[in-house]
Amino acid sequence: MNLQTIYRGMKKNLREIETGLFEALKSDHIELQEASHHLLHAGGKRIRPVFVLLSGQFGSPSFAQLKSIAIVLELIHMATLVHDDVIDNAETRRGKPTVKAKWDNRIALLSGDYILACALQELCKFQDQRIHRVLSHEMLEMCRGEIEQIRDLYQAELTIHRYLQRIKRKTALLIMVSCQLGAMVSQTSEQVEQVLRSYGYYIGMAFQMIDDILDFTGTDKELGKPAGSDLKTGNVTLPVIYALKHLDPVKRKQIVDYLAHKGQSDNLTEVLEIVKTSGGIEFANQLANRYLHKALAVLDKLPKQKERDSLQRIAEFIVKRTY
Repeated sequence: MNLQTIYRGMKKNLREIETGLFEALKSDHIELQEASHHLLHAGGKRIRPVFVLLSGQFGSPSFAQLKSIAIVLELIHMATLVHDDVIDNAETRRGKPTVKAKWDNRIALLSGDYILACALQELCKFQDQRIHRVLSHEMLEMCRGEIEQIRDLYQAELTIHRYLQRIKRKTALLIMVSCQLGAMVSQTSEQVEQVLRSYGYYIGMAFQMIDDILDFTGTDKELGKPAGSDLKTGNVTLPVIYALKHLDPVKRKQIVDYLAHKGQSDNLTEVLEIVKTSGGIEFANQLANRYLHKALAVLDKLPKQKERDSLQRIAEFIVKRTY
């Protein structure tokens, strides 16, 4: 099973959303347009638009409205990626040079700001103040997540609770709100809207945990960036947190020393191997599966229709994926 199989029935709608993304980012300023289009050309899972489309089918959907809200959410996601690459000093994403690598930090920051402005412009198509309130609140929380990640860089004394709070704000919220707003613009019942919101939260948490695992287990080609990038840039994720709490003092000290040198040490490969053999990967997988089961449980509260089956298959794919 892969995303292409799951997405097959939405191919036409996703193609229109993709066209809409390019249209939304058009600019008279050539360099700004090229930089903002750069990440679009690199592709992506477009998981947030898919969640919008599927969630919208539990109400009375207007494709025009679903398309607009999908464009808003994917643009917000893209803006955060461009800014993240500046913060992380990342050279590649999805196997291609990042905006900051191809241009520079200034162009990347301005491109991220421009993409976000384009999202807000698209959002103006909606008069329902609930949509604006939900999205603005979650964007504030996302910013808190980014600040928390910066604050936690290279910190060896992190708790699992702190990690969960961070990935909730950094990743899960935007997936959660994709499901919620897809339902909201399609005027589903409040009960259905809340079920889809819960599903989005649970699967968003699992999604990020699997991403964090793949940083240790994936290849450069699969990830589209160097394996071990998280640890190298100081992002202490769940497998590392587990390792620091369960390893013997000698191995623990090797990880602590690596973090203390803020990625400047030359023993990254050795430290990655220590984490891989610590049980941290298995623990993170178990926790991701717990969130998967919570997501599947709430789906049972939705009407029985093909979109519910698609949400189930996507959830299962997210936890089993290798990229």
